[in-house]
Amino acid sequence: MGNLQAPLPEGFISLPVVDFSLSREEISRAIVDAGKDIGFFQVINHGVPEQVRRDMEAVCQEFFAMPAADREAFHSDDDLKPNRFFSGSTYKTGGEKFWFDCLRLSSTFPIGDSKNNWPEKPQKLREVFERFAVHTRGMGMELLRLLSEGMGLRPDYFEGDLGSGNMTMNLNHYPPCNDPNAIGLPPHCDRNLLSLLIPSTVPCWNLPTDRSHQNR
Repeated sequence: MGNLQAPLPEGFISLPVVDFSLSREEISRAIVDAGKDIGFFQVINHGVPEQVRRDMEAVCQEFFAMPAADREAFHSDDDLKPNRFFSGSTYKTGGEKFWFDCLRLSSTFPIGDSKNNWPEKPQKLREVFERFAVHTRGMGMELLRLLSEGMGLRPDYFEGDLGSGNMTMNLNHYPPCNDPNAIGLPPHCDRNLLSLLIPSTVPCWNLPTDRSHQNR
């Protein structure tokens, strides 16, 4: 999950940490406090097996390392298509250049036959992604239950219609780029109920905070 003790550059803030090894009351309070502050937090001791994460990362690397022809077979510029591979931004960018590749996969839950709409290559992609989705969705639903308890709501407040929509996984790859004016993802707002992000080695993930109204 990264080095939580690493020194921060000047002008940066650290994310609140939610530790799932604490008592339920302590976890609920930490989630609510983080939500009141900047709305982002890092979860540790979350119970998602390390091997599940490693398998997911390995298959992602394998997909983006495939020959272009294999990846392009799944390519689409149709923003409304739930499962597709695409490059660049899906947003109106005003002439700015955004340099990234993305494999976007969607499914119902339980996943069932919806995984048949995912790429057939690499060979283990569907199996690995399904296992990863089951674990991370379970953690996400537990986060929502804890949030509900911390806000004085019934624990299943976000279940049913609010929490039963399709899951979407965005797998972003940032290939080498010699254009100094190009950047990765454009500024955006996730419109889904809950976003879970895996920390990576790609630097400069920024988020605006109400504290300063500047990117941090």
